[in-house]
Amino acid sequence: MIKIKDITGFLETLAPRSYQESYDNSGLLTGNSEAEVKGILVSLDCTEEVVDEAIDNKANLIVAHHPVIFKGLKKLTGQTYIERTLIKAIKNDIAIYSIHTNLDNVYQGVNRKIAGRLGLKNVKILSPKKDTLSKLVTFVPQQNKDAVLAALHEAGAGQIGKYTHCSFTSSGTGSFLPGEDAHPHLGTVNQLEKVEEARVEVIFPGYLESKIMNALRKAHPYEEVAHYLSKLENENQEVGSGMIGELDSEEEPIDFLKRLKEVMNTECVRHTALGSKKIKKVALCGGSGSFLLSKAMAAGAEVYISADFKYHEFFDAEGRIIIADIGHYESEQFTKDLLVEVLTEKFSTFAINFSKTVTNPISYF
Repeated sequence: MIKIKDITGFLETLAPRSYQESYDNSGLLTGNSEAEVKGILVSLDCTEEVVDEAIDNKANLIVAHHPVIFKGLKKLTGQTYIERTLIKAIKNDIAIYSIHTNLDNVYQGVNRKIAGRLGLKNVKILSPKKDTLSKLVTFVPQQNKDAVLAALHEAGAGQIGKYTHCSFTSSGTGSFLPGEDAHPHLGTVNQLEKVEEARVEVIFPGYLESKIMNALRKAHPYEEVAHYLSKLENENQEVGSGMIGELDSEEEPIDFLKRLKEVMNTECVRHTALGSKKIKKVALCGGSGSFLLSKAMAAGAEVYISADFKYHEFFDAEGRIIIADIGHYESEQFTKDLLVEVLTEKFSTFAINFSKTVTNPISYF
């Protein structure tokens, strides 16, 4: 039996909730995590119509990109679409799970999906996050070093970009004196012991700290495990906002915009002056991404694709970059494909459906 917590737990290995922005509200918003999953409906937003669709599909879990509860709620009287959506979901025992800016901020998330549709290569995070990595230093008898490292790597430590099993070790002499109540792996009670040890250092994502420490204590032979934990200011190249990559070959600006409009299935592209410079390097950010314009310019992109630019923000391009605003819904609509793909690959015992409800609140005339 697969429970809701099994689905949400899997999704949080893809996009840990610790990676969401401080203003966000990702996670399980309604429902019992212990309930059995009967069906999943994947949507960009959660509205009353989406809940109706879940009822019709006999799905008791809605996985939505945008959280229906974003600001604090003080009442549930059905006066707003948010309140009515929640009331209907609760009455029908339908859980709602949001995977929002945490999915925006991981390498294989929303922006990677857009980059793939555009055919970009050499793709990397446009604005990597700091303060998401930690370092563990521990001391292990030389004969146990490989076993401890293997356990730490298995738990998720030692991955740097495209490289795994990364570590640093150095040799030295450790000393300790076991007390009366100690049960030492090496040495004798009340006798000073000196052991040839390896100093082992590994980097890991901070959200894995509990898992890493459990692996260390289980694999380490000592009764008391000496270690240091420290948070790093290093940028995490696998986590952050936006994305940048390159086209296979240069494209004329107007040709690129025509292809962008078709590939992203949008009826309108608001853009700055095109100029004569061909496009090779492309920066992008799903959703509201005007805050990354300076990063895109500094990275040398010829075009920056995002949404929700205000009138005066278009002036900030200053003729150095093309801003292409394709609309918020349009920029993130293929997030549903991403979520269905990963869920279907992992879980195949029940239905996982795309929502057919178009939740875009904006129409074009």
